[in-house]
Amino acid sequence: MKKKVEILAPAKNLVQGMAAINAGADAVYIGAPQFGARTNANNSVEDIAEMVRYAHLFKAQVFVVINTILYDDELKTCEKLIHELYAIGVDALIVQDMAIFEMDLPPIIIHASTQANNREPKQVQFLKDAGMKRVVLARELNLDQIKEINEKCDVELEFFVSGALCVSFSGNCYMSVAGGERSANRGSCAQNCRLPYTLTDGNGDTLIENSHLLSIKDLDLSDQLPQMIEAGVMSFKIEGRLKDVVYVKNNVSYLRKRLDDFLANEGKERFKKASSGRTFYTFDAEMGRSFNRGYTDYFVNKRLKKIGSWESPKSKGQIIGKVLAVKNSKYLIENADKLNNGDGLYFINEAQEADGVQVNTIESGWITPNNFKSIPVGTLISRNSDANFNKQVEKDNSAVRKIGVNLKFEETQYGFQLTATDEDGHFSSSEFKITKELAKKEGFLQSNLEKNLIKTGNTPFIVDDIDLNIVENWFVPISKINELRRTVLENLINIRIEEYEKEEQAIVKTEHPYPEKTLDFTYNVSNKLAQKFYKRHGVEDIEKAFELQWEPGKARVMTTKYCVKYELGKCARFQRDTMGEKLKEPLTLTHGENQYKLKFNCKPCEMEIWEKDAELEFEEDQY
Repeated sequence: MKKKVEILAPAKNLVQGMAAINAGADAVYIGAPQFGARTNANNSVEDIAEMVRYAHLFKAQVFVVINTILYDDELKTCEKLIHELYAIGVDALIVQDMAIFEMDLPPIIIHASTQANNREPKQVQFLKDAGMKRVVLARELNLDQIKEINEKCDVELEFFVSGALCVSFSGNCYMSVAGGERSANRGSCAQNCRLPYTLTDGNGDTLIENSHLLSIKDLDLSDQLPQMIEAGVMSFKIEGRLKDVVYVKNNVSYLRKRLDDFLANEGKERFKKASSGRTFYTFDAEMGRSFNRGYTDYFVNKRLKKIGSWESPKSKGQIIGKVLAVKNSKYLIENADKLNNGDGLYFINEAQEADGVQVNTIESGWITPNNFKSIPVGTLISRNSDANFNKQVEKDNSAVRKIGVNLKFEETQYGFQLTATDEDGHFSSSEFKITKELAKKEGFLQSNLEKNLIKTGNTPFIVDDIDLNIVENWFVPISKINELRRTVLENLINIRIEEYEKEEQAIVKTEHPYPEKTLDFTYNVSNKLAQKFYKRHGVEDIEKAFELQWEPGKARVMTTKYCVKYELGKCARFQRDTMGEKLKEPLTLTHGENQYKLKFNCKPCEMEIWEKDAELEFEEDQY
């Protein structure tokens, strides 16, 4: 049996979710009224119900994120919400807090959020045995680690394929709480990692001033789809619940085409698409034309390249070319023929800061901006807002999804019948009675049937074949043919939704041992039910979540695979031959009144960020 492989798209709201489905997504993930890790991307149960109905028409799925940590006074509200989501047909929940497994749940599918920081086979297997149908893996994993998890754990694996990256191990970032009491684990991340910092060494000397030293590029693993599928990934997740509809449609469309190419060629014998229908586009999808900070493959191929986006956390877009000349408040730019009026241009100014202008007019390669800024000749220009592309993609008909149907028109004893059978085997029939009279014009019936049965209009169907089983050239009014077609296709919509087979799974409480006996604050245990869950699975000592007990000024606020030393070319593990003089530690990041010490754990290849008053020990050289 072929394995299903899917594109999973973000949905900030109903409109965005429907656009993602139309663009070819096999599933969407969307925020509920509460408890989602993006507080600005919540939706009513009624809107989610409409999303479910639309998605199920195409045999696509809807996953709802309930991936914040919960407090004791929220547990009953969360349980009630889960029952409401089950009742409207939601396919799965994406959760972080293990308290949910202690609730009185309906038989709904549960996925482990990447916020649970799923990195090791033993942890993933535990979650599977506890009742998780799918695990969203940590983004820091490489292909070998993914493959090992797949070989040792019989569970569906999901992995992010594009979009913004959290610099911290997901679920283990506490900078936002420590810096202003906004918890990332509660859906209110302040994005401290995107702020500018000054870096000083142990002598107090400034190494870098006012740069976005924790901001990293965006993820693009579109070239790695075949390798990731072979490693065991079956769901490719696009980040972007706070992005606009152009971003979502463009990313989905681009990845849909890349995945379809694989499924039609090297993967056709073993893998298949996870939903129905095919999409018709009026634009050429290209990820670089949407918001991006430049791209990285992160660590999927292990640590190879620098991944920082230090000059700016803003969108860089596509490289256009260099400034060739400046005259009369205009710029002569290489490849200016690629630009359009209204485009946004990005560049690094003379102060080494990210800057931009908007194109007002273009004439013979000369750009007149809406607001002239001094740009030195030789400066590299990128386009971070493509006005024409955005207008094209924003249109409702820029991505239209259709389900293939075969139509059979035949005579009955007292009239005619039309049957529509779709690509999944669902069918709908309707007939009408009429006094049969021969048409005067030769070929009248066949000609009118062929012309009018194929007109599916705004329905989600496209006619692949028409079978006409008629004996005589009867006179049938065109209005009757159209009415019959409309009735059959409208009924088929309802039949597809009603016959949608939603998978269910009852949660059975287990007592298999958790891999650890002691849990520190990074396990984010914030309520009595989560404590009960871990205790039942053999955990003996449980520290409260950071949000409930941190000591200001002395806490470890982040652990990350990203490394400032590596970005500086000072990594003793990978860059010893070229690193030159060692840095005097501790390195310190400063933004306003916030100050953080950096600690480098070279053996696991990780960096820790601590508040300024923490007392740390530093090893001279681990390599």
